[in-house]
Amino acid sequence: MADPAINDGRQRLVFALARVAAGEQAALREVYDSTSAKLFGVCLRICQDREAAEDVLQQVYIKIWDRAGRFDGQRASPITWLCAIARNAAIDWRRANGTVHLPESAAAAVADTSPLAPELIDGAQQRARIFDCLEMLEDRPRSAIRAAFFDGLTYGQLAETMAVPLGTLKSWVRRGLIQLRGCLGDD
Repeated sequence: MADPAINDGRQRLVFALARVAAGEQAALREVYDSTSAKLFGVCLRICQDREAAEDVLQQVYIKIWDRAGRFDGQRASPITWLCAIARNAAIDWRRANGTVHLPESAAAAVADTSPLAPELIDGAQQRARIFDCLEMLEDRPRSAIRAAFFDGLTYGQLAETMAVPLGTLKSWVRRGLIQLRGCLGDD
């Protein structure tokens, strides 16, 4: 049974994004106040530089302002949609700045286990399920998927780091994602 507080928080965020799409600046402030800590964490984890993460976060909210009309609360969770924007902006920053890949110890620390607001509890449960399914994968596909999707490394960077041909790496990721989909589909 879903917690009413989670649903209320999610609905507030959905309505705030609709108001942002209508050009309401106060609604953007509401979205910022309720999500900035989480989105900053996403940016910081990928950028590995506090100042850069702050700059990327500012770009994220500009993108949210511009793209809020594209959000569909029936198709996606608002925090998932917002995190995707933050993740992609941080990855773009890393690629543009030619930063080197993260050390293996940083790649292993991908989960943010401390929820920042009640509406994130549902997201934390979903992440836990994803990580449980990830743990069922073989080591190489699991490491490749974590580095690509959580740390923002490109397939080319991963192939070089893991000392395997690019095609091999892509096959590992593809098969791993198929296994993840199967695991997450088992209810």
